[in-house]
Amino acid sequence: MQQKVTKLHFFLHDILSGQNPSAVMVAHANLTDGDKSPTPFGSVFAVDDALRVGPESNSEIIGNAQGLYVSSSQDANNFAIVMYIDFALTSGEFKGSSFSVFSRNPVSEPSRELAVVGGRGKFRMARGFAELKTAYFNGTTGDAIIEYNVSLFHY
Repeated sequence: MQQKVTKLHFFLHDILSGQNPSAVMVAHANLTDGDKSPTPFGSVFAVDDALRVGPESNSEIIGNAQGLYVSSSQDANNFAIVMYIDFALTSGEFKGSSFSVFSRNPVSEPSRELAVVGGRGKFRMARGFAELKTAYFNGTTGDAIIEYNVSLFHY
């Protein structure tokens, strides 16, 4: 069976604020009660983020990212999360397929790389990487729009 390479480009909209957030805190450590950050150390978030064609909030939705991330850095200047998220595509050639990321995400770095550890559908047995750049971040609310360039190796 011939290995395939698929490249994907999209924007993840991670919204913690407003009436309909796409990421919500589901647990936090007692020692961070006084931390006023939207993502205090030790906090766990459940996510159902939109994957969009562009950074605009009204751009076409092509999928969603569902899973968990935990705020894993005690140093606010080097903010990082560890994430397990399934990226499911809901339109186009890869509709019904997804890939999974389980990786440390050093959010405070302008560009970063995450590990793709699996997939389903047309991405069965996927491995690869996702290159991320922050397109927008609001430090008060925690809202972020992240540009993803994904390289998948699959059969």
